[in-house]
Amino acid sequence: MTTLIASGRDYGALVEEDRVHSSIFTDEQIFQDEMERIFHRTWLFALHESEIPEPGDFKRIQLGRFPIIATRDEKGEIQLLINRCRHRGAQVCEAQRGNAKRFQCWYHGWTYDSGGDLVGVTGPEGYDRNFKAEQHALGKVPRVDSYRGFVFASLAEDGMSLDQYLGSTRELIDIMVDSSPVGQIEVKPGVVNKTMYRGNWKQIGMDGYHPHYVHVSVFKIFGERENTTGSAVGALHLEDPFSDASQSRTRGFPNGHACLDFRAQRRPQAAAAIEDLQRKEEGRLYVEDMIAAYGRERAEELIAWHGDPHLGLFPNLQLIHDHVRVVVPISPGETEVLMYPVFLKGVGPSINEKRLRAHEAFYGPAAAGSPDDAEIFERTQRGLLADREPWVLLSRGMAREQVDADGSVTGCISDEITQRAQMQEWKRLMTAP
Repeated sequence: MTTLIASGRDYGALVEEDRVHSSIFTDEQIFQDEMERIFHRTWLFALHESEIPEPGDFKRIQLGRFPIIATRDEKGEIQLLINRCRHRGAQVCEAQRGNAKRFQCWYHGWTYDSGGDLVGVTGPEGYDRNFKAEQHALGKVPRVDSYRGFVFASLAEDGMSLDQYLGSTRELIDIMVDSSPVGQIEVKPGVVNKTMYRGNWKQIGMDGYHPHYVHVSVFKIFGERENTTGSAVGALHLEDPFSDASQSRTRGFPNGHACLDFRAQRRPQAAAAIEDLQRKEEGRLYVEDMIAAYGRERAEELIAWHGDPHLGLFPNLQLIHDHVRVVVPISPGETEVLMYPVFLKGVGPSINEKRLRAHEAFYGPAAAGSPDDAEIFERTQRGLLADREPWVLLSRGMAREQVDADGSVTGCISDEITQRAQMQEWKRLMTAP
């Protein structure tokens, strides 16, 4: 039986096996219910631990409707504090990032330390003996956990563990982290591309059907250039990974996660990728260090894959090519996308510079890839408002789905398995009691 939620909408009826109703992309009440039912209940990506490496470091983030201060306290532990003074509710941190021992509310001067404890109250004589500072610390996100440096948060007091939530996608996250010979990456909070597009947050993600059409001009240009080789972006033109005749696969996981899986398609390119790296001294050292760290077979796989899991973790994180992408819903028709280039630790500067230049070439504000995507999302949102025929078709490849050994559903790279996985999780969360 389908669950009716407080708004009276039958959300189970809006998502079928092969199609979804366009109102889930355009309706204001549905968006508000998504905040409660999805963003305030499931796991969300918060930040990478390298963004706040030292005690006192902080970064301001958004989790659903909640403004959050991600901070490393004096003990070196990461805290996710609700950015709301316990007195009258004003935000106590307005800077986007920095280092601070204290956060002071601008309204009446209440002051909190980096762990969220209330350490200063102005005019304390105005409060009676029953006032206890320890009872007025900043609120904290109930559950915080991490995997390989990626910090996740849940605003729900209980629910599945992070390990259960990630499931077999952990081996894909490993691909990005283990592209470093020391198994560590760095995400710099001040190095970010920000994109705001006038479209719904669910339009982003894991579509292997569109590149031949939306990005055809970009691929033509990249096919004639050499300066992006040696990166995940550069690997796009070595062999068409978006052809259904290739070994590339689309893959849907439990909990709404999905990926475009290029591993089998890229593995035969290991020798060419290594040869390209060994043209320079730092590249030669990188190959040697990778083999020493992981053994030859695994090192060759990792080098061929270029640290690109091309993974979407529902609902707000994507690990694509050389960057971490965070999706921030603003309204039904407005979304912010934050893209943080990933830097490898334990490598020479030229390795990271090549990765960064490749990222800029496709995803930077003056590039062609991301602007193409933002434009098509906006065109889609405008079209969805014309809801005389309200159903959106997601049936491509249903007749050729297969179930893999890890329980994921796979198909050809252009199949809409990824969208179906995400929408079925949307339905599950939106109809949960």
